[in-house]
Amino acid sequence: MDMSQPLSGISVLDLGQIYQGGYSGLLLSYLGADVVKVEPPWGENVRSRSEDGKPPQVQYLNANKRGITLDLKSERGKRALKDLVAECDVLLENFATGKMAELGLGYDVLREVNPELVYAHGSGYGDHGPYAEYPAMDLTIQAMSGVIHTTGYPDQTPVKAGPAICDFIGAVHLALGIVSALFRREQSGEGDYVEVGMYDCMYPTLASPVSSWVARKDTPPRTGNKHSGLSIAPYNVYDADDGYVAIMCVSERHWEALATLMDRTDLVGVEGYDSKAARAARLDEIDALVEAWLDGQAKDDAVDVLLDAGVPCAPVQTVEEVIEDAHLRERGMVNDLPNQGEGRETVPVPGMPIKFAGVDDPEVTQAPLLGEHTEEVLAEIAGYTPEELAQLRGS
Repeated sequence: MDMSQPLSGISVLDLGQIYQGGYSGLLLSYLGADVVKVEPPWGENVRSRSEDGKPPQVQYLNANKRGITLDLKSERGKRALKDLVAECDVLLENFATGKMAELGLGYDVLREVNPELVYAHGSGYGDHGPYAEYPAMDLTIQAMSGVIHTTGYPDQTPVKAGPAICDFIGAVHLALGIVSALFRREQSGEGDYVEVGMYDCMYPTLASPVSSWVARKDTPPRTGNKHSGLSIAPYNVYDADDGYVAIMCVSERHWEALATLMDRTDLVGVEGYDSKAARAARLDEIDALVEAWLDGQAKDDAVDVLLDAGVPCAPVQTVEEVIEDAHLRERGMVNDLPNQGEGRETVPVPGMPIKFAGVDDPEVTQAPLLGEHTEEVLAEIAGYTPEELAQLRGS
């Protein structure tokens, strides 16, 4: 255990499933906690995405964890979980609201087992409110939260975001809640109950469209790759000869630099182009100027010139390009580990995005196989004897 990591010495029971729970537990493991992933004997939901029960997603989100299996519908499985809870600092789960209570393992029960327990529950809509009992997944939260309505083009069907952004934003908030509760426990000596609804987490992300709704007194349209409030130009993804380039100018300095590159210094400091609002009123015209300038250029060449001039821009990278990106690899964000299942030889597992001065990034280790550490964990943490382990195996 690396005592230089912030959560060194903290033990976590990770009952998380799919992405929200899995990534929250992964962050805690990278912060130094001893994270034990708890699955049913048949494996958590995401394992069903491959016939062998070893899809890349499992490895992607469960590095640096130990893994055990418990049947929480059986009395022996419930007893084993309580025995672990008695010795651990944190339990996190993202089952449907009320599911753990139905199993007799809700917070009210587990805090009697361990009054210092931090119990963290992630869900779609939180524990109370009109939608609290609705089933929820990333797609449904994207729909409810306005993400889908604000994504795409005004004359086409709304489009979801590609990645599971609600799951991952919810996971980060859940991890933040856990760390905050642990900090408060240092002062109070008491455990806590933390709950995070993904729907709540997504509302702040609507800053631009909500601001447009307030300022213009109307619901903003879907804007494609343009600014969601239509208040910045240029702000778009533009065609280059071999791909696409994202370009935006959020200051007069950016606009002056871009205009100079386009050989249009006549548009610097003149009426109609001399402010962000003025340029936004000419959005289509400015987009056409940028497209014309990019015509005949390779995306990487254009990006190099723009960056040299200090203009915010980036090439639109494919997933494969991101995986091989030199910047991410230098910062330890892409770690090739042997694939436990079918497909390519390795899985590019994400590293720790939070960096601490004077502290090395945690070594990224292989995710556990299903139930790989069950006996080890129960013996080490809960003090189970060989006889008790044999009884549990037979249940």
